[in-house]
Formats: sequence, C-alpha cells, structure tokens
Amino acid sequence: MSLAAALAGAEAKARAGRRPEPDDDPPEGFARLTAAEAERAVAGNLCRCTGYRPIADACKSFAADVDLEDLGLNSFWRKGDAHASKLPRYDEGSIGVFPEFLKAEIRASSGVDDLYTPPALVGSASTWHRPRSVEEYYKLVGSELFGESRTKVVVGNTASGVYRETDVYDRYIDLRCIPELNSVNKEANGVHIGAAVPISQAIEILRVEAGGCNDVIFCKIADHMEKVASPFVRNTASLGGNLIMAQRDQFASDVATILLAAGSSICIQASSKRLTVTLENFLQMPPCDHKTLLLNIYIPRWTLIGGLSGGKTMDGTVSKIGTSVLFETYRAAPRPLGNAVAYLNSAFLAQVSSDETSSSLVLTELCLAFGAYGSQHAIRARNIEKLLVGKPITASVLLEACRLLKETIVPKEGTRHAAYRSSLAVAFLFSFLYPVTEGTLKPVKAVHLNGYVTSGTNGNPNCGPDADVDVSLKKINDVNSGSCTNDRILEYSNQIIEINKDYLPVGIPTKKVGAELQTSGEAVFVDDIPAPKDCVYGAFIYSTKPLAHVKSIKLDLSLEQLKTLEVVTVKDIPEGGSNVGANTIFGPEPLFGDPVTQCAGEPLGVVIAETQRFANIAAKRAVIDYSTENLDAPILSIEEAVKRCSYFETPPFLLPQKIGDFSKGMAEADQKISSEVKLNSQYYFYMETQAALAIPDEDNCLVVYSSSQCPETAQNVIAKCLGLPCHNVRVITRRVGGGFGGKAVRSLPVATACALAAFKLCRPVRMYLDRKTDMIVTGGRHPMKICYSVGFKSDGKITALHIDLFINAGMTKDVSLIIPHNFIEALKKYNWGAFSYEAKICKTNIATKSAMRGPGEVQGSYVAEAIIEHVASTLSADANLVRHKNLHTVESLALFHSECSEDAMGYTLRSICDQVTASENYQHRLETIQSFNKNNKWKKRGLSFVPIVHKVLSRPTPGKVSILNDGSIAVEVGGIELGQGLWTKVKQMAAFGLGQLCPDRSQELLERIRVIQADTLSNVQGGWTTGSTTSESSCEAVRLACYVLVDRLKPVKEQFQEKQGNVSWDELISKAIMVGVNLSAREYYIPGPSGSYLNYGAAASEVEIDLLTGASTIVRSDLIYDCGQSLNPAVDLGQVEGAFVQGIGYFMTEEYVTNSDGLLISDGTWTYKIPTVDTIPKQFNVKLLNSGFHKKRVLSSKASGEPPLLLAASVHCATREAIRAARNEPHCSGFGPSPSHFDLEVPAIMPVVKELCGLDNVERYLQSLPSSE
Repeated sequence: MSLAAALAGAEAKARAGRRPEPDDDPPEGFARLTAAEAERAVAGNLCRCTGYRPIADACKSFAADVDLEDLGLNSFWRKGDAHASKLPRYDEGSIGVFPEFLKAEIRASSGVDDLYTPPALVGSASTWHRPRSVEEYYKLVGSELFGESRTKVVVGNTASGVYRETDVYDRYIDLRCIPELNSVNKEANGVHIGAAVPISQAIEILRVEAGGCNDVIFCKIADHMEKVASPFVRNTASLGGNLIMAQRDQFASDVATILLAAGSSICIQASSKRLTVTLENFLQMPPCDHKTLLLNIYIPRWTLIGGLSGGKTMDGTVSKIGTSVLFETYRAAPRPLGNAVAYLNSAFLAQVSSDETSSSLVLTELCLAFGAYGSQHAIRARNIEKLLVGKPITASVLLEACRLLKETIVPKEGTRHAAYRSSLAVAFLFSFLYPVTEGTLKPVKAVHLNGYVTSGTNGNPNCGPDADVDVSLKKINDVNSGSCTNDRILEYSNQIIEINKDYLPVGIPTKKVGAELQTSGEAVFVDDIPAPKDCVYGAFIYSTKPLAHVKSIKLDLSLEQLKTLEVVTVKDIPEGGSNVGANTIFGPEPLFGDPVTQCAGEPLGVVIAETQRFANIAAKRAVIDYSTENLDAPILSIEEAVKRCSYFETPPFLLPQKIGDFSKGMAEADQKISSEVKLNSQYYFYMETQAALAIPDEDNCLVVYSSSQCPETAQNVIAKCLGLPCHNVRVITRRVGGGFGGKAVRSLPVATACALAAFKLCRPVRMYLDRKTDMIVTGGRHPMKICYSVGFKSDGKITALHIDLFINAGMTKDVSLIIPHNFIEALKKYNWGAFSYEAKICKTNIATKSAMRGPGEVQGSYVAEAIIEHVASTLSADANLVRHKNLHTVESLALFHSECSEDAMGYTLRSICDQVTASENYQHRLETIQSFNKNNKWKKRGLSFVPIVHKVLSRPTPGKVSILNDGSIAVEVGGIELGQGLWTKVKQMAAFGLGQLCPDRSQELLERIRVIQADTLSNVQGGWTTGSTTSESSCEAVRLACYVLVDRLKPVKEQFQEKQGNVSWDELISKAIMVGVNLSAREYYIPGPSGSYLNYGAAASEVEIDLLTGASTIVRSDLIYDCGQSLNPAVDLGQVEGAFVQGIGYFMTEEYVTNSDGLLISDGTWTYKIPTVDTIPKQFNVKLLNSGFHKKRVLSSKASGEPPLLLAASVHCATREAIRAARNEPHCSGFGPSPSHFDLEVPAIMPVVKELCGLDNVERYLQSLPSSE
C-alpha cells in the first residue's frame, strides 16, 4: 500500500506541476516516481527478517530514474534475458483503489450513503459523533448525554499508537467533518492551517507556499515534518492533534519544537471565547480538556532579508537594513528518516546583521527551541538567547553559551540517557553557530542557508563545524570527503549467486510459495481464521512483581461494559490435569504462577471477554493483590545469582570438551590480559505475535490452531494440562508469521491457556497477544556475562584462553541448558591454542529466556571478536592481522571441532577471508578511510571484517507425499513454514524426487504440488522447526518418500510403455490407481553422523559515526557465505540478508530495558527500535559461495537461516574502529591510559557511541581554540 500511495502521489504531483524533475514522460512501463521516493515509501515498514533490500529493489523497479543493472533482481536473470520484460510494468490506470463494492458494503452496514453522513453512528459499545461545525461540537459536549460519559475527541486517532487505551469510551467525537478545522487560508505574511489537516497535507501546503524552496524556512519545516512518524501515520495524524498531545500529554513532539522556533501562533476556542496565543504560551497553559478546541495554526512567512514578511523582527519592531534570517532544525533519533521519537529535537531561528564597527555579523534576534529531551514540553532557551544576542560569535562566547545550555537543558528525573540529551543540545547549537576556516575560529561572515536535507538530523548536518563559510549555500567538508548525506538511502549493491542445475528444479531460484497470497493479504494466519460461532477472546493477566504471593486477582468493576465473562486461573485446570504450560527435554514449566509468581511478566490467568480489545483492556486493568511476606528478595541479575549460588545444573554430556593444557599455554605467552563482556537480551519481534484458536469438539476433544514452531510439543503440553490423551488434541499450524525461536517453547503457554479456557467454557476461544504483552511474557535472547583471560605472543598468536561464562536463564530452564554448548562452539572459530572454560546457568526472577536465532552462537562469536580486538589494541596491532594469525588450519579445526572434521576442500573459511580482505579494493578502502578520518574532525569511519564458524545439527523429520486421483500432489512435512521458504524448497525437492520417473517434466510437476499445513494427528513426530536445518531435513524426508513412490510406479510405467510407448503423468497415475498401487508414502528421515556440520562465512563492514550526535551509518557491508549447493539461491540469499539485518538490530539498535523489578519497559515499537530500510548498509553486497559436491549433506546443501546473523558483529567492530579513530582527536581524548582499548556496549546505540567520543567534546574543542583563551 505504501508503494501504491507513492506511485499515485508522484502522478498527482506531476499533474499539479510540483515535480522537481523535468516534465518528460517516463519510459514506457515506468512511473514518475524516483528511486529515492520509492525507498522512502517503505521507510515505515518493520520487517527486518527480509533485510529490506529486496523490498526496496522491487519498489525501485517502477522508478523512471532507476538503473535496472543496480537491482538485486539481476542475480536471477539468465544471460540474454530482457531485464525490463521480467519486471511488472507500471500502468497508471491500473493503480488499485478501494473497491466500490466494499465502499457500498460499508455504507450499508453503517447507514451511510453518498449524499449524507449521519452525525452519529451507534455501535454495540459506543457512539460515534460527527459534528458539522464548531457550534455543533460545543452543543454536543455541553449536552446531558456527555455529562457522565467517557468521551474521546479524535481526528486520526493515531495517539492510540502512543498511548494505548486502557479505558472504553462511551462516545467518540470525530472532528474531521468540521470545515473550519480543515481549512487553509493563505496570506501574504503567512499561512493558517486547520487543526484537523493531516500532517502530510500540511507538508504539501508548505512546499507549495515555499515556491520551490525560495522560502527556505517553509521548506525546512516541511523537511523536518517528513521525519515525524511514518508516511502511513502522517497521512492520518492531524497537525493540531500532534500539538494537543504535546500540550496535554507531554508528548515528545517535533512539530511543536520547529513551529515554536518559527514564531507560530494558534487559534483556540474555549467554550464561546476565541483567542489567538503564541505557541509558547499555549504549551505552558493547563492541559486542554474537551472544552478547549484547537482551531488552526498560523505559521508566519520569513524572508531571507529583513525577517518576517513585512520587514518586522520577531518582537514586531522594524528590521534593520541588511538583516538576514538563519533557520535550521535538528533531531537525533535512532532512524534517519523518522519513525522514531527523537532523543532531542531543536530548531533555531536567528536574525543576523552586520556589525558596523567590526564588519562581522551579529545576532540581533534569536529563538532557540528544544524539545523531546524529557521536558514537560518544548521550550525556548531564553537565557541563552539573551547571552548571545548582540555579540559576534567567538569561541569564548560560544563556549560560555554551550556551558550555560547544558545547565539549562536538563531532562526530568528518570529520563534515560539524560547526559547524552544535554550534550546533543550543545552539539546542535555548535553546528548552528560555528563555522570554521582552516581550523581557526573566525566571526560568521556569511548566512548559512542549507539545502533540502535537514541539518543535524540523526547526525548528518548540512552545516556545522567543518563548514565552508565562504559560500552562501554551505556544505560541510564531510560531503566533499564522501560523507553519507546524499538523497538516496541505498546505493548500488551486488548479489552474486551460482545456480546449480544438477538436481532440477532444486537449485534454481523459484518464486517463494505463497508470495502472492502474502503480499495481497490473502494468506491465512491463525488470527485470520474466521471466528467460529460463540467465539470469545482471551488475554493474559501477568505479574508486575518479580517474587510475590498472589493473594487475589480482581477485575476493575468500573469496566462492566467490557462484557468480560470470567478469569481462568490455575484453579480451573481439570482433575487429572496439571499446571504445565511448556515442556522440553529438560522438564516442564508452569502455565500460571501459583501460589507464588516467580517473575514480573509471568502469566497469572486469562481474562475472557467478547472481543479481543475488551479482553486486553480488562487484563491491563486487573487488580492483583501481592504479598512478599516470608519471601527472600528476588534475584534480578547475574551478579546476584552468583552471590546466592542460584544455578540450574547442566548435564556434563551437553558441555564441549576443553582443549589442551591451559596452564602450559599461559606459560608460553609473552603477554596476558583479562577483562569481561556483558551482553543484554533481544526480543524476537516477529510480525505475527503469539496466537492460538481453540475449538472444542465432541467427546472431550479439542482442535487447536497454534502459531507454533513445534505443534507436536503443543499437543503434548495441552493434553498433559487438561489430563487428556494426546489423540484427543489436534494441533494444526498452516504458516507462522515469523518465529526466530520465539514460536517454539514460548508459544506453548499461549496455546495451552487458550485450550484450557475453551475446555472449561465449552466455547471457542481465541488469543492474539498485543505487542506489549508478547514482549513482556516471551523473554527473548539470553543476557550474559563473560570473564576471560588470554595469553598471547608478541606477534599476536594466542596461546591460551579461559572463559568464565554466566548465562541469565530467567525463572525456568526452557532450553537454556544448551546455550553453553552453543556459545563455546561458536567461540571456537579461532585457534586459541589451549582452551578451558567454566559455565554457569543462572536462575533468576526475570521472564524465562529462550532460544532466539543463533542462540548462544551470536554471543560466542562476538566475544571471540572482542578478545581478538583486545589483544590487537594491547599490541597496537591491526585487529585484522591478529584475526588472520589465529584462523584455524585444517589440523587445528579437527582438534577444536572433532565431530565435524573437514578436509582441505571442505574448509573454505580461509579462502573466504582472503576474498574479503586480500583484495586491492579492501586495501584501497583502508587507505580511503585513513584519509577521510584525517580530513574530518567530526565524522570518523572504521572498517572491520569478521569470520564465522557455525555448527548446525540436523534432526529427525517426517515427510509424507500423496498423489491424488487427478495427478496433483499433496506434501506434508514436520517442518513449519515460518517465512524462511521451507515450503518452497520442499516443493522443489518433491518435484525432483518424483521427476525421476520423467526427468524432462520435473518443472511441470512443480506446478502440481501443494505443501499443506502441519497436523499432529495426520503427520506425527513432526518435531521442532529450529536450528536452521529443518528445511533440508524436511526436503530429505520428502525425497525419500518420493523415491518410495517412484519404486512403486516404475513397474507400472514400464508396463504401460511396452504397450503404447510414451505415457503422460495423468495416464500413469490413472493406471496405477487401477492396479492398486499405494500412492501415499511417508518416511522419517534420521540424520547420520554427518547431521552435524560446520558453516563458514565472513563479512567486512564500513561504518561512519558522527562525533556530535553519536549517530552511525553503515556505509557498506560485504558478505561471503558458503551455502554449499543451494537448494534455492533466492531463498537462501533472502535468509542471509535478513539474518544479517536482524544481527544489526542486536548489535546496534535494539535496546532492551527493564525496570527495577525486572519488568520489560522497552515494550513496543515506540521504545524498541528494530532496523529499518534507512539503517541497513547503504551498499549491501552478498555472495553465496557454492563449495561444491558433498555426499554427506542433503544434495550438498548447507543451512542459511542462523549463521549469517553472526556476521553482523562486523558492523559493531567497525563502529569500534571508528570510535578509536575519534578518540585520537584532541577534543575526544583524555579517556585514561589506554585510549585504544575500551568497552563498546551491545547494542552500540547513539548515546553509547557519543559517550565514548566525549559528551563534552564540543566544549573541549572550543576551549582549545586561541580565541577562547
């Protein structure tokens, strides 16, 4: 939809004459959309598992200015293909619009027709009012109907995305039908924009009024507004609604800040009184209620010479001749294109005139607005304005202003990263007022009017301390040095694959099964299944205390209209059942906390209501009575668990062997160092949250639809909880909307609770967790603390390593006992000489942690890099040289990974690393980075490469192939389609297997195969879809089943051919049915010793950081991954890119924050930031290496789901290199005796990077200049 809207918008702008490009018609089959616009159209999409690059490429394929050779689609075109003919053609007339028949249905169901929209729509729970005038609005709110009712005034109602509703409103008042609130009045001195006008429309109004950026201030306001929320939200959210939230709810508004600096005013009406007030005064008023209506916003027009239109200054006096206007806006946020609340935003407007005595420029008027930093609302820093007005800007003056500003911009108590936010204010003021020529401060000599890219936004200013002050349109030297500030988000990227044709159609990049269904929204997930008759809905009530007796749970009596039915708790488990909500080979865990809740986030019960929304609200408003009497203090950290010896015991057989004699290795070392690394958790952030639908059947049976990676285990747990035999419980899973391990064990309590409620009520029950609840109860990746001691030679060769590993498992075991094994196996990617370790799995009172994509391996591989870099910094050596020095030989690999030994041909890691780092291009990049860092004071770059060795283990998996009467084929497998392309590979394998009967028709067979949903009573022993190998195991099971069918059908075919020659597939199947051939075969694939094997890959990443804001930009990433002979290179390429981007989230953006009770508070999209299209590598190059034939693997293939995620550590390591370069600058030095070694947290978010570069680096720099003395 976002692309369709962008296409339609481009056409509309062209018709209106508002396109900046020439009016030439685009080539046939292409749209007027630009590639940059296509990329921005999907900036609000949250789907990191795709890697975003292929989505962006598909969108850009419609753009008139795109070079088709730059698209990753090139990887799948055969030589000689006409590229354009392979792409869908753009046809303006075929742009999808909302169907008329659906409009008619909506009108009919709501009593709305084309000619008249009723002023009120009455629903089952609330009434929707649409007043037609301001007067009618006040009549409504003043009537008796509204006296006792709960009323909400809305326009787009997008505030519900920020402030989740925990109340049910009796009445809604929709302001969109009031003409006055939608009006736009343009005047010579400014523009009045109605309060109900959408933000996106306000942006267009400002651009039109700017006259092609002749009014730079209108342009800059519009530019900044495009970084508010996402395109979807801006199209609905109103300008006035944003300001009301800022005034009433302390919303961190960008709009309020930039309009405050621009001198805006607003018109409000309070009952019968109408008045106009400045925006500053409006923000300081008591919070608005329903009696105060915001009517419109006035934005004055500023001229570049003379200030306000009409020659006035900000205070209304006449401007002096020669006065010029400077205006700039800034924001620092986790995402460059917006869709993320800022750590701090600001906007500055200054009037500058020439000093008659010194011929320098002096600030005659100044407005400094700051917001979103943890204040009640946006403010003007009037004390700083007073200090600066009337003075030429020298280093000493600016230093004084910066120091005073840091004392002024102080976030309220409890605001995260408070010192960082204050430092941002200083950085933005510095960028605004401080031009430098040849490293020496001089007074401002020219007005810096910036281009269309908003300066200071996420650390990419268009003006700043490296600016060239001798031109009126200022561009920082960083741009000329190659800094990342261009209009395009993504640059040309290269995807290299090798198509293997030995097992056709296996090996070719066929289209993903169900692609059209998913893109059109027709694919049916659990929550899309139509609700059965009498269906009710459930929501978890979870604990907010980490260790407490639960004395009672009561529903809020004020919410009677929610029609809640009851609360299902542990007391409702039937006789013969048990309080079990999940189970693994390590034991069960409880469904509900009883009688003591073990952690904040543990489910205590399920509220049942008539709608999901009512259930969610009732659950959040539930009143829980806790008691901590006779209980110890909760254990909330690894340190506390160690202190109290709170551990889960790990069976010795799960722990890898130690290598060599550690004491001897340390004795051989020239140097020894020790340190520790701490790693936090990560949330899964699948698109589909946990979901289940339980339907009672006859004779104490249940059918449960579960979004699960392990339906078989769900069946077992539900049966045990209810005290039923397993054959009474049928679990069905068609497809899952993302899993990453989170839909394995953590899906089981949802399915079980849903089944328990349905069993008790004898009614269908559906549960679909809201995002907040899902994040709180599902746990996520394991936090860890790693202490290490390492010995090494002076040339960088490591002789011994010891690790003390502490893993925070949470309150139950889940699968935590396998994490030490995974961690150590990934850590052993280097030859450590002698290697020893101790591992402890800590039992704590936090939500249970579970497997997440690359569980343990991600942390182990990263810690290996941290150790290598520590060794390199101690030796003042290049970390990449130390890496190469300690890569395995074939012999050492056999020692460290004895069960997965490789021959020289199979061990491809060294050649991969050579391809990544030994090329002339890599060396040239290193030289370019050195030059860049030398020439830029406020931006630095780093380059690093990371190798991986990732062990995977195949598991037993069933496969069933059935040929139906018409010759079509149904395939069932134990593996679940999670979006990873399992069905696609299975379908190809089935075509290959059955194609042995007719080798030249395997492609035809491909079209006749359907992979069907998993059903625990139809295909037993389905197992778990985890560990990256389920796709290949499912394929092998299907291949074996196909071979059984081939053996059965061969005699029939031979007999048929003897009589009449060639035989078609349909004829063969018809004949086989007649002679009684069994056309269904099921095989259970059990891997042999070769089920465990090693995966190899390497990545080199280049990162640029901004020393003023801490923002990081991934300039480029090059990945080479050994995929064996890929079963489907298109699917595997997507898996590699998606895994890498998910790893970027872990290492760079996804901050996992809990409160003092261990309850997650970064519990939604507002506070938890996964990567988006504007935070992935600008140049993203991937090569799938075909390492050739390997008889012990499934058709010589290798896994692709998890290993590439480990490569994202290269981004973190490159960021460390960039910070190291920054700390060599005088204004960023002073960090102790060893500035080259420092701890860089994971994730390396903006505040972390900025702190390592110095929160006071601006002040230190100003202080070092001669004029500040």
